[in-house]
Amino acid sequence: MDRSTAAPHSIPIVTTFDPPPGAQITEVLGPCWGITVRSRSVVGTACAGCQTIFGGEISMLSQLASDARNEAMNRLERHALEMGANAVLGMRFDSGELMQNTNEIVAYGTAVRLSR
Repeated sequence: MDRSTAAPHSIPIVTTFDPPPGAQITEVLGPCWGITVRSRSVVGTACAGCQTIFGGEISMLSQLASDARNEAMNRLERHALEMGANAVLGMRFDSGELMQNTNEIVAYGTAVRLSR
């Protein structure tokens, strides 16, 4: 499997604030999130530096960012399920640098229960 492709989730996780077609919100459980903190390795940083010489996409950093977002979404789903949700609405990503070469990636949204 291409690591940049997100694994399928067991519940709907959508960026919209409306439930999927044919579903109704029966209960809003509250905010849920998934967090991961990633650092670039010395080798990865050196290779990325070499790629900047030639221009174009820095594939090692793109892969790191994709993997981090996928992990944050998986943790978001796990948190929502622990809350008793069967869907997450309004999913968003946020990120920030915690220290040099270390980034926090957060996936967050609203855990809800839906009925059909």
